[in-house]
Amino acid sequence: MAIQVTLYLNEADQWHHKPLYLEVLNFLHQENMAGATVFHAVAGFTGRQQVESTHLVDVGGKLPVVVTFVDTDEHVNRVLPMLKEMAAHRLIVREKVVIEQGSLD
Repeated sequence: MAIQVTLYLNEADQWHHKPLYLEVLNFLHQENMAGATVFHAVAGFTGRQQVESTHLVDVGGKLPVVVTFVDTDEHVNRVLPMLKEMAAHRLIVREKVVIEQGSLD
C-alpha cells in the first residue's frame, strides 16, 4: 500500500515570489520523494471560481495546475506539514493506493 497526494493549485499561485507548483516540485525532490508530476490544465476551475480555459486566460493565467506524487505513508507524513503551509489556500487530497506495477525506488 502507498499514499498518493494531489495538490490542486493554479498557475498564478506563488511561494516566495516563485511559481508554487515549481517550488512544491523542488521541495518534493529535495525531500527525496519517489517521484512527482505536474499537470497543466487546458481548462478547469479551483474553489468556486469561474471556469478558465486557454481561450479565456490572460497573460496572468489562472488555469488549474495539479501536482501529484506517490510514496510511503512515512515519507508523505514527513512532507505534508510543509505542503499544507505552502498551499494553505488550496485543496490537498491524500488517498491510499495500490501499486500494480513498478516500485517507489
